[in-house]
Amino acid sequence: MTERALELARAGAGQVSPNPLVGCVIVSAAGQVVGEGTYIKENIVHAEVIALEQAGEQAKGGTAYVSLEPHDHFGKTPPCTEALINAGIRRVVCPIDDPNPLVSGRGFERLKNAGVEVVKGIGSTQASLVNEKFIHWHKAQRPFVHLKLAISLDGRISVDGSVSTALSGEAGRNRVQEIRHEHDAILVGAATVAIDDPNLTDRSLRKRRRPLVRIVLDNRLQTPLESKLVRTAKEIPTMIFTNSGDERLIGTLTGMGVDVVRSDMGGRDIGAVLGELRKREIQSVLVEGGSEVAGSFVDSGLVDKFTFIISPMIIGGRSAPVAIGGAGPANVHEALRLANVTHTLHGSDLEITGYPQEKDTGA
Repeated sequence: MTERALELARAGAGQVSPNPLVGCVIVSAAGQVVGEGTYIKENIVHAEVIALEQAGEQAKGGTAYVSLEPHDHFGKTPPCTEALINAGIRRVVCPIDDPNPLVSGRGFERLKNAGVEVVKGIGSTQASLVNEKFIHWHKAQRPFVHLKLAISLDGRISVDGSVSTALSGEAGRNRVQEIRHEHDAILVGAATVAIDDPNLTDRSLRKRRRPLVRIVLDNRLQTPLESKLVRTAKEIPTMIFTNSGDERLIGTLTGMGVDVVRSDMGGRDIGAVLGELRKREIQSVLVEGGSEVAGSFVDSGLVDKFTFIISPMIIGGRSAPVAIGGAGPANVHEALRLANVTHTLHGSDLEITGYPQEKDTGA
C-alpha cells in the first residue's frame, strides 16, 4: 500500500510546489481499501483528509499509508495528525520524515503520544526520490537542479555552434515534456535562445499550478527582442540574469514583460542565481543547455541530477559543440561519476539518468 500512496503522490506533479507531493491510502480494519487521496495545492485539503473523508466510519481501527510524515502544525489547514487521530486510525505506515523544520519528527511524535502505532522506513528510497526536489529545497536551502541534454552517440548537441539541430525522435521529445512538467523553471543560455529560438514551455498537456518560469543567463544581453521568449514574456514568466549596464535595452525588455535581474556577476554567479530563484519559491530548475551553461553548472558542483537523451546518430566534426563545456576536471580521476543510474528506451532514444556520486575523500 505504500507503493500506492507514492503513486497517488506522483499524481500531484506540477501542482504542489513549493510544497511536497503527498498521497494517502486508508485501509479498514477488515483489510479493505476504503479511501485514497492526492494533495493538490490549489484544493488546500491535504491527502490524508481527502482519504479519510472517503473512508468515513470505515477508517476507525484502520491503517493509513502516507507517502510523507503528516504535519502537526496549523497552517492554511488544521494538522493532519489530528484528522488521523480523530478518525480512529490505529496505525500509520510512512516511509520518511518531512524535512520541513515545522513538521520534521513532530507529526510522528504526536501520533505516538495519541497511541497510534507508527511504522517508518518501508519504501524510503522510492519515497525520497518522489520528493527529491522538496527534500533538497529544505536541506540545501536552494532549488533542485536537474541538467537535461539531448546528445548524439559521440556526445555532440548540434552539428555546428551556430546551427540548431533536433536530435531526439518523437518519443524522446515527449519524454522531455514529461520532465519539464515536473519542474518549476527551465534555464538556458543566451546562445541557445539566439540559435534555437525556443518556446521553453511545458507541452505535456498535463495540468500545472503555475506556468513554467523561463530563465536566460545573458550577461551581454544578446537575447533577441524578436525571440519567442521576449514576445511572449507578458503571458509566460520570463527572467534574464545579466550584468549589463545597458539601461535602455533593459528598459525595453522590461517594458516587453521580461523580468531582468541585474547584478555584478549576472549569470556567471550560479549560486547567486539559485539564491534569487529560492526567494521566488522556485523549488526546481531544469537546465537545458547549451554547452557552456551546462559546463558552468557542472564546474560549480551545483547539478543534483543528470539526464541524457541519447540519439543513435554520430555527428563528428571539430566545430560541433560537445554536451558539457566549462573548465572540466584536471584529470580523469577527478571526473564526475554518476550513481543510482537508470536506463530507459524511448523509441530509438536512450535516456540515462543518474545522480552525482559523492567523492571518496580517503578519510
